[in-house]
Amino acid sequence: MGGNIQKEPLITVLSGGVGEEREVSLATGRAVAAALERTHAVDLLELNEAAAPQVLDGSSMVVFPAIHGTFGEDGELQSLLEARGIEYAGSGVLASRLCMDKQRTKAIVETAGVPVPDGVVFEESGFVDHEKVVDRLGPDLVVKPMDQGSSVSLSLVKGLDALKKAIAPLPRGNWMIEKRIFGRELTVGVLNGEALGVVEVIPKGGVYDYKHKYVSGSTEYRYPAVLPPKLETDVRTAAETAFGVCGCRDFARVDFIATGDGPWYLLEINTIPGLTETSLLPKSASCAGYDFDRLVNTLIAPSIKRFQEKTLAERN
Repeated sequence: MGGNIQKEPLITVLSGGVGEEREVSLATGRAVAAALERTHAVDLLELNEAAAPQVLDGSSMVVFPAIHGTFGEDGELQSLLEARGIEYAGSGVLASRLCMDKQRTKAIVETAGVPVPDGVVFEESGFVDHEKVVDRLGPDLVVKPMDQGSSVSLSLVKGLDALKKAIAPLPRGNWMIEKRIFGRELTVGVLNGEALGVVEVIPKGGVYDYKHKYVSGSTEYRYPAVLPPKLETDVRTAAETAFGVCGCRDFARVDFIATGDGPWYLLEINTIPGLTETSLLPKSASCAGYDFDRLVNTLIAPSIKRFQEKTLAERN
């Protein structure tokens, strides 16, 4: 009796957090909340600690985690939400944890036939055999954290001395040194397993680092990217493959680099990509006809469906 009446949950957007990408997350949270408010009841909460707010209630709301990097994209927040029976948008615990680890992600997608750049990982710079690294990967290298996004702490080095100088001051942590691929930086949004348009990122100065991501006017974007049809098909197919083999859910953004018109390599998967109106996922989605409001409402829709199915099952 009335059991098929679907309950409309409150959408709670979580932003901020405790990681390096806090300011970007706050901007994402504001943009997402503003887009959702036109069609849903929305509450925007700012997180200042690595904890799920007590106010969250799985019986009346779903969560949109707009937190990039640490305690947002690494599976920790997702684990706490699941323990409390709270439905949320985006990938689950295992996929979030996997995709936050760039090296493990590369290993998984490579087994599925997706090319990745060669690299090595380390925790303490004092244990790195610099000569062996250069012999294996060549003189042109990228040093970056294995478990951060937004190009935080990324550095480009050329040669043995530069490598030693770049990694000597790094604190203990999860670091990787990767063979630098010179080429076209491409990114593809994936929505419910289906690749959207390809965006080409052209930083002025040649390096798409934190500054180029977030300082207005420092990067040019082409979307859709002007690519040979085979290259476009290949990277879109690879984005879908990576999304699937890594167990992602709802949405993600997959980054590539292509040497001219190929070969190409997958760099990483972002399970909670930036979501302001000028971010890369919205640009990719616009190639497939999505404006920002429609995109954000599509991103939250699967979690609302999961909430309604759970509520219906509990009621029956």
